[in-house]
Amino acid sequence: MTPSAQEYFNQLRQQHFPAKRNYLDAHLTLFHALPDEPRIVEDLANLAENQQPFEVTAQTIVSLGGGTAFKIISPELSALHQKLQKGWLESLTNQDRQKRNFHVTIQNKVEPQEAKNLQAEMARDFQPFRFTVHGIQLWRYLDGPWEYLMKFDFNKSTFD
Repeated sequence: MTPSAQEYFNQLRQQHFPAKRNYLDAHLTLFHALPDEPRIVEDLANLAENQQPFEVTAQTIVSLGGGTAFKIISPELSALHQKLQKGWLESLTNQDRQKRNFHVTIQNKVEPQEAKNLQAEMARDFQPFRFTVHGIQLWRYLDGPWEYLMKFDFNKSTFD
């Protein structure tokens, strides 16, 4: 995502996400559990070659129950997700077969009242804003921390 948006979201995560659970920078999740198959990398590389960077909108502050996030909307993001989802449907978990509600999490795994307090505080001054998505990163879950695998920049080659 746009560096200024990445920095903003990361800063909020540093302030509000429990440090013991904050393994990653802020991100938009497309899928939670992809199969470890070569075609996944191939499909992402092919998609990135033909995909232009696109804008998304942080529309509102939303509750995650025990957390807080920015709701993200974008027709291009939804179309990209649906295209990949359709191609991988038989290999996806039930969670990843569902319609995706895109968001950037800045707080999670806290008491609901703590989350409600942050949401109320942030909502007072919140104005929707846009930022650009420039590519996709692929990560592997390691029972807590994550392992970065590779990045697929839109309209560029894959690199590590």
